[in-house]
Amino acid sequence: MTRFASWVVGILLPLQLAYTSSAIDYTPIQPPSYPLAVRNPYLSVWLPGDQVAKLPTAQPQFWYGNNLGWSVLANVDRQTYNLFGVSRPAVNTKAATVVKASFTSTHSIFVVTAGNAQFTLDFFSPVSPKDYVRQSLPFSYLSITTATTNGRPSDIDIYSDIDESWTGDKANSCSNSVSNGTHLYEFSANGATYSQSRTELALWGKVVFAAHQSEIHTLSSMSGPSEATRAQFQATGNLTALSQGETCQTGGSYGFAYRLGLIQKSATVRYAVGVVREDAINYLGSPQTHYYRSQYSDIPSAVNHFFDDYDAALKESNDLDASTKNTGTSLAGKNYSDILALSMRQVMGGIDLTIPADTLNTSEVQAFIKEISSDGNMNTVDIIYPALPFFYVFAPEYIRLLLDPVLKYLKSGNYPNPWVVHDIGTNYPNATGYDGGNDERMPLEETGNLFILVDAYEKATGDKTWAKQYDSIWPGYAVYLDNYGLYPSNQLSTTDGLGAFTTMTSLAIKAAVGLSAYSSISGQQKWGGIGAAFAATILMPGIGTANSSITKLPYLDLTYGTKDWYLTFNLYPQALLNLTTFPSSIFESQSDFYPTVRSQGGVAISSNALWGKTDWDFWVAATSSEKTMKMFVDDVWAYASNKKNTQPFSDRYYVKGDKEGLAEFRARPTVGAHWAIWALIKGPNSG
Repeated sequence: MTRFASWVVGILLPLQLAYTSSAIDYTPIQPPSYPLAVRNPYLSVWLPGDQVAKLPTAQPQFWYGNNLGWSVLANVDRQTYNLFGVSRPAVNTKAATVVKASFTSTHSIFVVTAGNAQFTLDFFSPVSPKDYVRQSLPFSYLSITTATTNGRPSDIDIYSDIDESWTGDKANSCSNSVSNGTHLYEFSANGATYSQSRTELALWGKVVFAAHQSEIHTLSSMSGPSEATRAQFQATGNLTALSQGETCQTGGSYGFAYRLGLIQKSATVRYAVGVVREDAINYLGSPQTHYYRSQYSDIPSAVNHFFDDYDAALKESNDLDASTKNTGTSLAGKNYSDILALSMRQVMGGIDLTIPADTLNTSEVQAFIKEISSDGNMNTVDIIYPALPFFYVFAPEYIRLLLDPVLKYLKSGNYPNPWVVHDIGTNYPNATGYDGGNDERMPLEETGNLFILVDAYEKATGDKTWAKQYDSIWPGYAVYLDNYGLYPSNQLSTTDGLGAFTTMTSLAIKAAVGLSAYSSISGQQKWGGIGAAFAATILMPGIGTANSSITKLPYLDLTYGTKDWYLTFNLYPQALLNLTTFPSSIFESQSDFYPTVRSQGGVAISSNALWGKTDWDFWVAATSSEKTMKMFVDDVWAYASNKKNTQPFSDRYYVKGDKEGLAEFRARPTVGAHWAIWALIKGPNSG
């Protein structure tokens, strides 16, 4: 597991230490961390939940835990207030008062008051899986709306900047430009080459900060030491306008100021922030670039479109937010919808949507997913697998887009092993394959996963033609499951933190369900028969089941012939895909069993573990009774809202012991599993 950098709040002047003691309204909960700008693995900016109370000096962070400079200030009737991210406030400035913090599935919103004005900071990261241009744009919005609080007009200016910490380096180059009313700063690390990174930040590519000229508000800009740019704003409310020939200066921050003038009702200004990597992915030696470049080949045109697209993106996000809240609540209660809202941006924030860089051919679109915070692999099959419910609900074609890079590599014949590869590259964004067969070995895990994912795609879309191009490789994998699936040799599963096991029941279940899925894909009934025969053997007393002394019913064990147990999430695909491998009675007995082994903080992944997994919790919850389902949902909600954690939502958390309630991973896209209940009840394309 990767170690993460700690955050340190800057030293504050005594004047700014006196924050208001009034209670802040956290809606719907105070999460571990708020998504601010989360679009892909290299634009993933968060605010730890415990920093909201001191928002004026708070430090946003990259998903890895390293601090990033991003600040908002305002002049209200000639008094300067620090609204957000000013870690070292200047003299004669005041801290705004934090009133409210809220999040939806696409927005994180903070409300503060400063003098006679109220400011709403809306950090908006669109989630648009069916609009490939919108989804692939590597930018997020910050909209700031101000209104007076007593009905009397106030003179207001608004300023925001970001600094060079976003590049991951101290030696940078910058440029500025104006294009169709959009003012841009572009800056990058000097001498960086493709795929270089530091503390997980991309050293290659360009960081972009932009603002759009308003018809009624004056926009100005300035770069250089943050103390100087902010002092200029504090003194005059204006910076050096780009149109006046301002020279871009490195060594500090890049800021834009809006001169609003007298405001009585309300006014809004908007910024865009992003990280552009024209060479986004190396797929087996073929450079890939983001999909949006098929229409907007340069940064200014892409940013202009991003601003122009705001109203349409906002409408889509409002619909998505409402659907997440209303449908989630109707299916499993408010706690469930809260979890979904917190998870939404995190799923798509692990993905790059690309096309070939040389042709920009949109018919060759592919998706790449990063195994964030564990080992950084590319298109790990057992990362795609838990996220399946999200794609099933919102955009089943992403199952194909994510699997295509894996299947093309397998079909090439360059992978020498008779099972499915674990991933296609050790270090994101380089998909170099494993021609020596030296990937992390999870033979039954990944082979079973692949058949289940392909069957899910076909049943969700009705497309039976896509998989046919890979007909040459399917039979070999089916034979492998048949030969080795019922009595698994010593090997890892997706929960590799537990180590390897011999005759692991869950892997045998995966093989059985995987064979049934292949029967559906191929139309050959014999494979379903083999899967059912596997199931009958697994359920025999003393093999894959043991009897509970509490429920008096059989439960599925961890390994054959033991009393140990394991969270049996691999039964979920049978229910989702309408397979008949195992009898329904085993779902019922498992549902009755889980409450008997629950610890104070939830159900562990197995009897010999201290930690649980939110992704597998929801797969199991979906196939359980209403009472057991509620238990799992409420346990995950309690963990998400316990205020013990500050990193982006982690799918792995301790349910007992000295670390109960604490998280381990961060920002993993596996939280797509949280839609398992929705997917099973509402079906595909129901989002």
